[in-house]
Amino acid sequence: MFSLFRENLRIAFDSIKSQLLRTILTVFIIAIGITALVGILSLVKALENTISSDFASMGSNTFNLQRYEFTSRRSDEKQVINPVIGYRQVKEFTEQYNYPTARTAISFQGTRTAEVKYENEKTDPEASVVGVNENFLNNSGLKLEKGRNFTSFDINNNTRVCVLGSDFYKNIFKDDNPIGKTISIRGTKFNVIGMLEEKGATFGNNQDLRVLIPIQVARTMFTQPNINYNVSVMVEDAELLDSAEEEAILTFRNIRGLTPIEENNFGIGRSDDLINQIAEITGVLNVAAWVISIITIFGSCIALMNIMLVSVTERTREIGVRKALGAKKSTIAAQFLYEAIIVGQLGGLTGIVLGISIGALIASIADFVFTTPWGAIIAATIITFAIAILSGLFPAIKAAKLDPVESLRYE
Repeated sequence: MFSLFRENLRIAFDSIKSQLLRTILTVFIIAIGITALVGILSLVKALENTISSDFASMGSNTFNLQRYEFTSRRSDEKQVINPVIGYRQVKEFTEQYNYPTARTAISFQGTRTAEVKYENEKTDPEASVVGVNENFLNNSGLKLEKGRNFTSFDINNNTRVCVLGSDFYKNIFKDDNPIGKTISIRGTKFNVIGMLEEKGATFGNNQDLRVLIPIQVARTMFTQPNINYNVSVMVEDAELLDSAEEEAILTFRNIRGLTPIEENNFGIGRSDDLINQIAEITGVLNVAAWVISIITIFGSCIALMNIMLVSVTERTREIGVRKALGAKKSTIAAQFLYEAIIVGQLGGLTGIVLGISIGALIASIADFVFTTPWGAIIAATIITFAIAILSGLFPAIKAAKLDPVESLRYE
């Protein structure tokens, strides 16, 4: 039994070698569909990993007060312009909002183009500066690699201290411990009290090249009009999140001076809500990847079947000789079926390699978190095997049913 299987494989490989050009074309036709499937699924997974890792660290027990709802800004709707969330409003919110175990973080982006100096070194490219309070690091899921966090004393007394992103360690400090060193931003000197763990970049935005400073100090340095402040609230128990959110909405509506019949002119967002919306988007992309791939794979299935039918026609006399020598119908059918499976798997393997390579390359350029798409690889392997069976079954049956006498007379 094993010797017959080995003999059929040998015949299949010999046939593939004798039709090398046609086989290569078929392999690449199959590979195109598998490349599209594996490549797109790899990129979608890398995108999902990147965004999820950025927001999941905030935890499921965190929500944000923001200028707009994440889902409300659609181009097909009349745009409603909400007022910015100003400092007076966030200050009142922190004073009035006293939900048990809740911690409120406030922050704003001072600039994205600051030049940070240390002795004779300075940042290139330019760094971003963020004004924060003492709860910002915890609510944002940021962790310290060295030093300490801000304290209430630092924030309330306008202490000129700062926490740096990890890129400064190698950038301007040249691997020297930055804790206790003094840096300069726009002529204002800050004592470094902490350095954050590496966070990476998202969509080209480097999270590790930023300086966190006390919010009151930041307000004296960056005085552009209509600054929009960010408010983040974290509760210790996730089960209390809904009630904490309801109280936050009521408190902020009162601060905004809204009447009971007026709609909110601000948004509420949870990190897990955003992750779920991202999952919906990536789900659509997954469906698109499958549709594109199935169309291409259908074409490759037809191509493989045609090549196998041509192979049956060309080898009609050979089939007649084998049958005259006692070969069974099942043996003849197996020879052609093995040939189709080998060609299909070669196409699948080529497509998997190309798809992963393309996905990894684009993920590297876009700074996505790439992981090996095992699901896509398994799906591609199963699909190519199914293609081979479907494409090779009809030609194999046709070859097995040939009349040996007529086959021997075939020219």
